[in-house]
Amino acid sequence: MSRTPWSPWLGRAGYALASALLLFVTLAPLAVAVSSSFKQREGLFSPELWPNQPTLDNYLTLFRDQPFAHNLLNSALVAIGVVGLSMLLGLMAAWALARVDFRGRGLLLLTILAASMFPQVAVLSGMFELVRVLGLYDSLGALLLADLMLTLPFTVWVLVTFTRQLPRELEEAAAMDGIGPLTLVFRIFAPLLAPAMVATGLLAFIAAWNEFLFALTFTLSTEQRTVPVAIALISAPSKFELPWGALMAASVIVTLPLLLLVLVFQRRIVSGLTQGAVKG
Repeated sequence: MSRTPWSPWLGRAGYALASALLLFVTLAPLAVAVSSSFKQREGLFSPELWPNQPTLDNYLTLFRDQPFAHNLLNSALVAIGVVGLSMLLGLMAAWALARVDFRGRGLLLLTILAASMFPQVAVLSGMFELVRVLGLYDSLGALLLADLMLTLPFTVWVLVTFTRQLPRELEEAAAMDGIGPLTLVFRIFAPLLAPAMVATGLLAFIAAWNEFLFALTFTLSTEQRTVPVAIALISAPSKFELPWGALMAASVIVTLPLLLLVLVFQRRIVSGLTQGAVKG
């Protein structure tokens, strides 16, 4: 069946239309949030995309009336700590599960996968008891421990997949040189797995940065709250008002670190997500 002359143009037009629709659906909420964050109180519900008189009052109010800077610091500490522990534990677990032959390895992998299938609310009561017994309630340590349950299974599974694709000759050469397991993992395997680690680390950072249920349950004081809980508890100066401007400003501020991380590591992210797709 011969192709009509306009078939390539139809394909390109469909691709352009789908891309434009995807960009609109993705960027339109962010554009509305940015626009609303610069609007004054009376202009929040106006149809104009950009205000005639933009103002920084919403941002100033957010940091003046709320301990938002401290909440941002808490979220950064938790997210960075979760990423560090996930990479450290995940890399060692991935090497053991991918390279070391021992009885029950397949069952252990299935158990790790099963742990990531449970919804947060299903393990909330058990995690609360564990946090209480360890004396971590109302501390960032509780969030570090709880968020690892979300990020570590995924990290281990991804790194196991990529570790299996590394040549066995690396270990044989390391054994001949008398290199120990830890040196092999962190000095030889880790640089080769850097793209995969960046991709999984960013996903772990996003999961810890946006986590809400554990942060709401395991923290009580304002000083220990993270950004998602702080945004949910933003209050207006009057009970007859809704803090839409402050909420939009907070949403923009929370989104910026994630955008910057994606822009900085975009090449490694793409490389990590596609590494091993074609096995040579």
